[in-house]
Formats: sequence, structure tokens, C-alpha cells
Amino acid sequence: MPMASNFLKGKKHIIIYGISLAILLVLLNWLKLRLVIIDHAFEVYNGAIALIFTGIGIWVALKLAKPKEKIVVIEKEVMVEKNVGFTMNETELNRLNLSKRELEVLQLMAQGLSNQEIADRLFLSLSTVKTHANNLFDKMGVERRTQAINQAKQLGIIP
Repeated sequence: MPMASNFLKGKKHIIIYGISLAILLVLLNWLKLRLVIIDHAFEVYNGAIALIFTGIGIWVALKLAKPKEKIVVIEKEVMVEKNVGFTMNETELNRLNLSKRELEVLQLMAQGLSNQEIADRLFLSLSTVKTHANNLFDKMGVERRTQAINQAKQLGIIP
């Protein structure tokens, strides 16, 4: 400890000189910066305003560029027709216990015919075709003809 105090006593004027130079440098740099800002105040303010408006412009562009519609992808299973010859699934046909007429009505429904057109083609009355259709729906456990056609295609009853 005594050695350190002796060192500081002998070099006191150097330490004071170094500290005063450091303070002077900080003061000069502060004055230089102040002079630059005062001399170029117009440019500094213009630059600040330009930065503010650039930021606002980017923000507005991002808000306006967002898509207004949300894109939703729906994956749906689609039946694909096979080019191979169709063979009827006899086990499903027997399981459902469909009559020959009900099968004919189902095949004509799959062709897109109306009840009246089916009646004309099979030489039946309209009420008979409706009865066959209702029996068909009950046996297949569906409510609409489109459901019956889709289920029959999935089961392999109709092509």
C-alpha cells in the first residue's frame, strides 16, 4: 500500500493533466455534435420526418396488402371410375336384399333419370317407382337418391 501512494504522489500532475484532457475531448465532441445539429437542423428534421412517413407507409402497405379472403382447402374423397370391366358385388347385393326391380330403379337413378323418366322406361306407374325408391332407401339406410347412388357405387353394386 505505501508503494502505491508514493507512485500517485509523484505522478499527480500527469493524472490531473490526463483527466482534464479527457474532459476537454468530451466537451469538444459534444460541441461538434451540437454544431452539426444546429448548422444542419433543417436536414436533420427532414430526415426524421422522412423516416416517420416511411414507417407509416410500410405499415399502411402491409395492412392493405393482406388478403381479404381466407383461403380454405377442403380435402374430399372422390370416387374414381375404373376403366376395367365392372363386376357386380353379389355379396353386398344379397346382404341388402334388393329386388331385381329395385336394382333397375337404382341403376336408372345413377344415370340421372327422374322418377317419371324411370317409370316411362320400365313401363311402371310413377307411384310404383316411388315405392321401389323408398324401399331401396330403407334397405340401404339412406334418405336421398344421391346418397343411395354413392353408397351403391362404393359397395360395388352399380358401376
